[in-house]
Amino acid sequence: MSIILSDAGLHAHLLPLTFTRPVGQLRPGILRISEGWYVRSGLSVGYRTEDYLASAFPMPQEASSFEVDASLFPTDELVAAVLDLRPGQALVQEGRSLAFCTEGRGAPSPLDWSTPPAFLQKVPYAGELIRFERPWHIFQQCGKAIAHDVKLLTEGRRSQFLSALNTVVGDPNMIFLEEGAVVEGSTLNTKNGPIHIGKNAEVMEGCLIRGPFVLGDHAQLKMGAKIYGPTVVGPECRVGGEVNNSVLTGFSNKAHDGFLGNSVLGEWCNLGADTNNSNLKNTYGTVQVWSYAAEKQVDTGAQFCGLLMGDHAKSGINTMFNTGTVVGPCANVFGGGFPPKHIPGFSWGGPNGFEVYDVERALATARRVMERRQVPLTSVDEAVLRHVFALEAHHVH
Repeated sequence: MSIILSDAGLHAHLLPLTFTRPVGQLRPGILRISEGWYVRSGLSVGYRTEDYLASAFPMPQEASSFEVDASLFPTDELVAAVLDLRPGQALVQEGRSLAFCTEGRGAPSPLDWSTPPAFLQKVPYAGELIRFERPWHIFQQCGKAIAHDVKLLTEGRRSQFLSALNTVVGDPNMIFLEEGAVVEGSTLNTKNGPIHIGKNAEVMEGCLIRGPFVLGDHAQLKMGAKIYGPTVVGPECRVGGEVNNSVLTGFSNKAHDGFLGNSVLGEWCNLGADTNNSNLKNTYGTVQVWSYAAEKQVDTGAQFCGLLMGDHAKSGINTMFNTGTVVGPCANVFGGGFPPKHIPGFSWGGPNGFEVYDVERALATARRVMERRQVPLTSVDEAVLRHVFALEAHHVH
């Protein structure tokens, strides 16, 4: 038995974050969505995604029994409802399909997710749904994801010792340090949610942290960092300055002063010193962002939205990103003034214009960056980035 996490027609809507991964590989909390399904169900997990990603993120080897909309966060209640499905049944809410029991049946069609097939028995689901259907939903909903993941991973376990050199505001029992975590001389506030510090992660002296907050395994908060939750700093990230309600998927750096707010960064991103983003329009109106699916600016309906950045993208020192800026993978942004609000992948430049970033140079940079963390750029990774280059390079201007 296994679970297939289907992009369910949402892959394009979650770009640029999904250029290099299926929807189920997004990380809204401590765990990736797929990891949450695996831990909670005990079943192997695979992906139904874009063809060019299939080699990197394959279908499960075991016969599949369930196919689930990958944009759904796996709460205990939802996982239990999916596992209770029987062949010929679909889990539905408000006329939309959430999951199918596919044992002995073919794969659902893209239309089956919006309109459950008439020949299937519909099982209503009345529980809470946490959905990530657009990039900004990730920072908007990460507080709920953090709460669920902290409960899942810490229940019945004892935290490592928290040094008395720290100041705790709120309930100290809502702070959990995994093995090897180091926190010294900092202020941790749990009044709004838990704080989870991963294995061998480090919080340097003078940091100010308000939960909900996750610091991933081997990640690091630099001295004097100011963190407003809900925020997720994924594994191997380096973060300094001021961060508010943002998600860094993993292996990305914002190591210096500067503001990052209401934003999502992919993996292997690097923000140069004093990079800042706006997260609120001067008019206090709702923020528009570039939609790859619609190929135009769309209204998020949100008053706060900052930077949405794909994997391997970078900014030079003193870069200023406007409200609701979307940056594609492997872009390199630098120069004075505000760059455009949509910067395609493999762009090289800034406010004075862009040129195409040569794919060979981009791959060489990615290889060097990853080697610093002892992670190889595999031939499969390279093939994915070459495909993204073919998708994005003609948009550079």
